[in-house]
Amino acid sequence: MVRAALILIVGMAFVPLGDSAGKLLVEDHGVAPIFVAWSRFLLGALLILPFLRPAHLGAAYFLDWRLWFRGALISLGVVSILTALQTEPLANVFGAFFSGPILSYVLSVLLLGERVTVARTMLILVGFLGVLLVIRPGFGVTPGLGFAVLAGAFYGAYLVSSRAFAAAAPPQSLLITQLVAGAILMAPFGVTAVPTPSGSVAALVVMSAASSAIGNLLLVLAYARAPATRLAPFIYFQLIAATAYGWGIFGDLPDAVTFAGLGLLVASGFGSLGLRR
Repeated sequence: MVRAALILIVGMAFVPLGDSAGKLLVEDHGVAPIFVAWSRFLLGALLILPFLRPAHLGAAYFLDWRLWFRGALISLGVVSILTALQTEPLANVFGAFFSGPILSYVLSVLLLGERVTVARTMLILVGFLGVLLVIRPGFGVTPGLGFAVLAGAFYGAYLVSSRAFAAAAPPQSLLITQLVAGAILMAPFGVTAVPTPSGSVAALVVMSAASSAIGNLLLVLAYARAPATRLAPFIYFQLIAATAYGWGIFGDLPDAVTFAGLGLLVASGFGSLGLRR
């Protein structure tokens, strides 16, 4: 469990880094979210391919509907969150997005029959309270935050599918199939939104793809080692990283209430790590 948690924490630092690059693309360079999402999957597949063995690329994996289903879920989630980032601050988007791990926790119990305890449920709620302190509800319903909540729903379903289908293929095969599925499913839309090329756009596209690929590989590795109900609080480290990137890259300085929320998130994660079956 400790190793799975550490793997997931590192992965959760990479995912919002990719979304920070995506926000710069859509906000500062006017690149369409669908192109950013499509290029992320396409380049991610090309970047990860040299590190795979032939056994990871078996035809059976690419013909398995379950793996295409996972790919579709994460594809829709990425498009939704990049659309949200067009108009909303990074931390607010990730705050609304973090309805996803709560959904993942509930669905894992209902659909996968994973064990749940009062202590673990309370820690999930503590983490969610931390999210509320970061985003401070009352911001009103905007299209951007609506897309962020939609992204959270897709992501929560993706997390559950990652656990449910973990035995269907090795972690490397799970990652490459979701990248290939996303690249193929979004290709008809992505190719029509190719931006005017420039060095800065190219660098951000590569950064977005590489960070996302690394983060999702680590997530798959973690979920193959421990139940979703035990790992769910650690997903909140993604929000901590997003807040840090928002501060460092976009100048959104967290205030005292935000730091209090981050403290609850950290407490939730390490509290879960301390629980034993």
